Amino acid sequence: MIKKTLLIERDPHQTRVAVLENDRLAEVVLERHRQRGLVGNLYKGRVTRVLPGMQAAFVDCGLERDAFLYVSDAVTDDEASLDGRPERDAAAPGDEDDDDGDGDPEEAAASRPSIVDLLKQGQEIVVQVRKDPLAGKGARVSAHITLPSRYLVFLPGSAHLGISRRIQDETERVRLRAILAERKPSAAGLIARTEAEGRSSEDLAADAAFLESLWSGIERRATVARAPSLLHGDLGLALRAVRDLFGGDFDALWVDGEDLYEEVVEFLAHTQPELVARVRLDARETGLFQRFGVNQEIAAALESKVWLRSGGYLVINPTEALVAIDVNTGKYVGRDSLEETIFRTNMEAVREIVRQIRIRDLGGIIVIDLIDMEEPAHRETVFALLEAELERDRSRTRVLNISEFGLVELTRKRSRSDLLTQLAQSCPYCRGSGRVKSTGTVCLDLRREVLEHRGRSPRGGGLLVRAHPEVVAALEGEERAVLDELETRIGAKVLLRGDSQLHHEQFDVLDL
Repeated sequence: MIKKTLLIERDPHQTRVAVLENDRLAEVVLERHRQRGLVGNLYKGRVTRVLPGMQAAFVDCGLERDAFLYVSDAVTDDEASLDGRPERDAAAPGDEDDDDGDGDPEEAAASRPSIVDLLKQGQEIVVQVRKDPLAGKGARVSAHITLPSRYLVFLPGSAHLGISRRIQDETERVRLRAILAERKPSAAGLIARTEAEGRSSEDLAADAAFLESLWSGIERRATVARAPSLLHGDLGLALRAVRDLFGGDFDALWVDGEDLYEEVVEFLAHTQPELVARVRLDARETGLFQRFGVNQEIAAALESKVWLRSGGYLVINPTEALVAIDVNTGKYVGRDSLEETIFRTNMEAVREIVRQIRIRDLGGIIVIDLIDMEEPAHRETVFALLEAELERDRSRTRVLNISEFGLVELTRKRSRSDLLTQLAQSCPYCRGSGRVKSTGTVCLDLRREVLEHRGRSPRGGGLLVRAHPEVVAALEGEERAVLDELETRIGAKVLLRGDSQLHHEQFDVLDL
């Protein structure tokens, strides 16, 4: 049984949410108040460009950049049904998919109309943000609206009924589907979320009525609003976390600050009153994240190397195209055979890899380079553990079996920037490459510059070289031959002056 704890910490500048599993950090989400996420927001936008070659369009929603709308997100509900089911609700990830068949993607793509048949430049359209702006790109939006509440997801204009994949009891699924069929509004679909399991028909009916009323208000605003404009903003991170994360499987919800505590209690009193008793107020000055060790875990998640308890380690390297994760035995030498050492390292690594993926919110293509295992049984056991660990991840993942080279490929959906992007920026020295020139290389660059400088200014006399202290130390030490050769070539003294304010690769050559 996993002990789960939810932490919510808010200050005047940001809100941070953490999920602990057995007192270890498993997920973290943060939201800067001046940079609130857009996922879940509804806008009345205007189509600015239609791109037949990409089967997509740009939509002005009043944001910094035009949003991007794919044809699959613009088709009507009847056309969308060709894809088997509507796309997962990005505003409440992890549990709203129905497990009915996906259909044939190639057949669906062939049957889908062209973007030019659906949208025209200047057309006004109601869209919902599915992905926050990432890496200089605008937000991704969809015309398929999904409004989540505690137990249900409301699908305006759809006929779809669905049950969360995480509800596996078939009797319960049949019961929930019957309730949804009875309570479904005439012009909308419904999906039962994981928290709907075991809930009464009255609870679900109240949720459906609330969502129907919410959508009616949005429709009224859409008829009078001028594009571009915001029609509906999702809850802030604190209450969104309570709605989407906190449930009966959590032992406690710790909240930092009395004002936030009262907000959370009031919200739960209307949605899940039986959970109010599990809310705890933390009034200590040290802060929740500091007391539970979350700050240290976040700092560690910004590093590329992650040590395992056995002495092995992971190297996590995000690139433009994918995330590469390498497993190494490191200091772990094992006790029995090499194969057993490798097997135990891979088993420990798989658990930590999934935890790091969740903490860092890594998305897209992820390639895991496990240590090669000879025994087929060991490979099967490691892969089974990986699948079991991924089951706890709220984001949708697809994983391929271990290849003959010991590689595991998986894809993971994400709707916001990963933790590293949110908390860090590209190094102004290396400009994001992770590398700067070695001291020896800088010394040789400096040599060429000195010779070129003397060629441009052949008046003789000594030279002054300002450089980083490490470069100066090298020229006076292991790279002394470079300095001696320069003084011989130019027939004059070269004076060195260290300046710690200079970039490691920067130097100046001046006449004395």
